[in-house]
Amino acid sequence: MTAGKIQRPNPEQLEALLLVMNFYRDAELQGARLLLNLHRHLHDPVSQTNLSRHLADETRHAWLWTRRISELGGCPMAVTGGYQRRMGQRIGVPKDVMELLALTLVAEGRALDRYKSHAARSDVDEGTLKVLEAVTGDEHWHLSWVNEKLWQIAAEKGCDGRVRELLDRYQAIEREVYAGLEADEATLLAHLRSSP
Repeated sequence: MTAGKIQRPNPEQLEALLLVMNFYRDAELQGARLLLNLHRHLHDPVSQTNLSRHLADETRHAWLWTRRISELGGCPMAVTGGYQRRMGQRIGVPKDVMELLALTLVAEGRALDRYKSHAARSDVDEGTLKVLEAVTGDEHWHLSWVNEKLWQIAAEKGCDGRVRELLDRYQAIEREVYAGLEADEATLLAHLRSSP
């Protein structure tokens, strides 16, 4: 990632940036909740270790976003229609560990893409870039261990086809959910920019 070119966003950018950061914060908090569900299903020592580390990362990411919001003079806020909630509404309650892992994998992939895309923008301030770099580094490991565990379970159960079907279905739903979220964020950002 490249170094940020600006020290602090201008007032027009700030309100929009704070809104986006609150969406990021919410996604990390909801991701932690999903991991707590996984914790009840994966009992082997390696998974317990990975889940504990992953959960610590998710809550730390939420804290990094909370702190950055505060540093910029904003306030953390509850998000009622964030990414994870929208995914949950569309997919429903995962029925087993494979569904939980597949959902986690898809959501983590989106988080990584979103953070990398944000970091690549030319208007990213230095403090925000540092947070983006920190969370992006962790997302690579999250994807790696979850993917490995999902395919290990699939191999043990002889159901590789089911995993592929789950991932295809979840990715299709995720693209629709994300498109809707992007549209809603764009509307909110346009409203913020037009407010006196």
